[in-house]
Amino acid sequence: MLPFSANPEQIDRCVTFVTFPDVKLLDITGPLQVFADANTFLGRTAYSTPIASYYGGPVETDAGVLLNTRRLAGIGLDEDDTLMIAGGLGVFPACRDLRLVQAIQRAASKAGRIASTCTGAFLLGAAGLLSEKRAVTHWRYCDQLADECPDTEVDADPIFIEDGRVWTSAGVTAGIDLALAMVERDHGRDLALELARSLLVYVKRPGGQSQFSEALKQQKRSATGRFDALHFWMKDNLTADLKVEALAERSGMSPRNFARLYTDDTGLTPARAVEQFRVDAARAMLENPNVSIKTVAGQTGFGNDERMRRSFARLLGVTPQAYRERFAVEMADSL
Repeated sequence: MLPFSANPEQIDRCVTFVTFPDVKLLDITGPLQVFADANTFLGRTAYSTPIASYYGGPVETDAGVLLNTRRLAGIGLDEDDTLMIAGGLGVFPACRDLRLVQAIQRAASKAGRIASTCTGAFLLGAAGLLSEKRAVTHWRYCDQLADECPDTEVDADPIFIEDGRVWTSAGVTAGIDLALAMVERDHGRDLALELARSLLVYVKRPGGQSQFSEALKQQKRSATGRFDALHFWMKDNLTADLKVEALAERSGMSPRNFARLYTDDTGLTPARAVEQFRVDAARAMLENPNVSIKTVAGQTGFGNDERMRRSFARLLGVTPQAYRERFAVEMADSL
């Protein structure tokens, strides 16, 4: 394996992982593996990855694994370094630990990048580091984060967000995506893609990609669950007649009553829900470079590629071709 070319400056960066009792193990080991493998591909220690806690010493994770940590205050950080706060159920008592919060504030004042994985965003918020920032955490906790950090714009959709020097990520595996994005920023796209392949990450996802599919979104939106069965049928029958009249008949309602109840229950009109299901299915098909865009449009119920293009632009802000260029080439390279 030939090492990749490093930046001309040959900058060595420190990525410090902050932990606490009952931290989620994968919040640490997932991103840490990305940086460790980057060192292997670069042929040098481009990243040091100390694991830190307030006191140092052994810290027990949620999986019962003990981590040997260093004292956070004893790790010197500068503008080339990253402070990464892990998540897990232990984050909530950790937010009440004033000594840890203050230690994070001091470390953050020195680091160039500040980041969190999953619910680690709550510790960033407790330290005042999310003020006037856009941020994300696991979708289950986004409302709670918004309540606790009213001056933060919490976006429940992306898998990670970069706002200035503050990076936040969603569920635990999104921490891997965030770490890959940092490596791409530091050492280029080729290295990040090779790391994604070596870690068997299907594709290297951009931060704006949704945390979960439209099928799961619809279930989360539904207040009563009364339309769950309909949603699964819609997902499997995207080329069928999915107009309001047909959906109403399948639900045993009049079109007017169905449209009203559906919108009240899910927050979406039936037409917009159908569009989102079709876009979600088309996204998956577009990742296969051997399927034409015309075929994708036909098999996902759009009928023609122009109609699909308008839906992509409206919901994702990109064209199907642009989406394919971002994903299909990477998948093709990894085969």
